[in-house]
Amino acid sequence: MGESLCVESGHLARTDWTETLVSKQLRKQEGGRRFGALAAVLAVAAVAATGCSSGGSGQQQDESAPLEVWIRQDAGSPAAESAEALTAAFSKESGIEAKLVAVGVTDFETKLQQRTAQKDLPDIVINDTGQLGNLVTQGLVREVDREGVAGSADIADRAWEAARGYDGKYYGVPFNSQAFALLIRKDWREEVGADVPKSWDELTELAVKFTEEDPDGNGKDDTAGMVVPGTTTRGYLTWWFSTMLWSEGGGFVEKQGDGYVPAIDGAASVEAVEKLQAMFCDSKVVQPGASTADSSTTHTVFESGKGGIYLTGPYMLPRFDGSLGKDKYEVVAAPPGAGGTATALAEGENVYMMAGSANEKGQQEFAEFAASPAGQKIGLGVDNGGIIVRLPVNTTVDGAAERGDPRWDVFQKAYDTSGRNAPALPNWSTVRQISSEGLNGVVSDCSRDVAGAMGKLAGEIDEELEKQGAKG
Repeated sequence: MGESLCVESGHLARTDWTETLVSKQLRKQEGGRRFGALAAVLAVAAVAATGCSSGGSGQQQDESAPLEVWIRQDAGSPAAESAEALTAAFSKESGIEAKLVAVGVTDFETKLQQRTAQKDLPDIVINDTGQLGNLVTQGLVREVDREGVAGSADIADRAWEAARGYDGKYYGVPFNSQAFALLIRKDWREEVGADVPKSWDELTELAVKFTEEDPDGNGKDDTAGMVVPGTTTRGYLTWWFSTMLWSEGGGFVEKQGDGYVPAIDGAASVEAVEKLQAMFCDSKVVQPGASTADSSTTHTVFESGKGGIYLTGPYMLPRFDGSLGKDKYEVVAAPPGAGGTATALAEGENVYMMAGSANEKGQQEFAEFAASPAGQKIGLGVDNGGIIVRLPVNTTVDGAAERGDPRWDVFQKAYDTSGRNAPALPNWSTVRQISSEGLNGVVSDCSRDVAGAMGKLAGEIDEELEKQGAKG
C-alpha cells in the first residue's frame, strides 16, 4: 500500500501539487452544490504538504510487495466473488500476493478520501471511467504509458479514449465497458400492434401507446410507457438523457480550440430538451415520481410490470430474466433521432494505478492481467453470475459467444458503432451534476421555458469550464 502521495507522474508533484490542487478546488467551491468536498480537499493538501520530497514518489520499490485492490462492489455479492476470482488468478499467475477489498457501492468515494487523508492509498482501484477527472485533479493516480501496456493493441480504442484525461495523457488501463440500449416489453408492443421503433419520435409514440392503451390488459390505468431515472442524485438525469440528446444532434458541451464551450443552449439541444419536457408534462409517458427516481427505483418499476421501455445497460439482463421473464422483453439498439445518427452513451471502468505504491511493477502487471483475455473472461461472470466485465474491452474476447446469449451482442454493436464517451473534461462529473439540476428544473416545472432555462444552464456550464481551465 502507498505511503506517500508525492508522485512525479508527469502532471503534479511536491508543493506545486498542493498549491495547484487547493487553488483549483477553492475556485470550484463558489457554488453551494460543491462546497461539501472542501474538507476532503484540504485534508489531502495538508498531508501532501507535510509528506512530500523532491525525489519522485519517495517510495522505495519492492517487486514482491503485496497489492491491495479496491473495487466498487458490495462485499459478498456475486460481483465481489468474480473480483475475488480475478485477484486470485492474478496472484497465481504472477506470484504477487493481491488482496481484494470490495468497498460498498454507496460510500466508495468517502472511504477513498479517508485513505487519501491518511496517506495510505490502495495500490489498485477499479472504478468508473467518469471518476478519472476527480482522481487526476487530486493527483491520486499514476500516468499510464499506453504503448508500454502489454496487449494494449488488443484493447478497443473507445475504451482507451475513456482512460484519457483532458491533457491527452492516459491515467488508467481499460477493464470494463458498456453502452446503453432499450429494453422494451415485447408482449406489450405486440398487444398494441406496434413495430420496433426506428426513431426517437417513434419511440415516444410507442411510449404513448403503452401509457394509454392498457397493454397488460388488466383494465387499469397503471402503466407508464417510459421508465426514466430523473433524479439529480449523482447526475442521473444527465446520465439517462445523454443518449437521447446526442441522437437528436445536441450536446452538453462541444470542442472549441483547445477547450470546450457550452452546447446545451444550441437549437438542436433545446429541441431535444423540449421533447424531454413533453414526456413529463404533455404526453406524461414517464412513470409517476420520475423526477426524483434513481436507478434502484426504476429497476423495480420495469421488472414489476409498471413500465414498458427502459434505456439501461446490459448488466440488468440477468436480473430481469429472473424477475420478469426473458420472453417478456426484447433488447433493441437506441434509434437515431432528429440528428440522423444513433448514438449511445458509452462508459465503463478502468484499472487505476494509485500513487505512492511500493510495487509499481506489480500494479502494471495487475492492470495488464485484468485487460487480458484470461482476466476479461473471469470478469464476464459466466460461472457465478457476478458480472464485473459487462462488455469486454479486449477485442479478442466475444462476450456474447462466451455467455451464449446473442442479446449481449446488441449492446456490443451499440458500443462499437454508436458508443460515445462523456467529454474528457478535467471534471466531467461536476458538469454532469450541474446539467442534471438544470434538466430536472424543466421536467419538474412544466411552465418553465426551455430555451430560457437552457440559456441559464449554458451560463453555469461556462462558468464551470472556466473554473476547470477547460474553456475554449
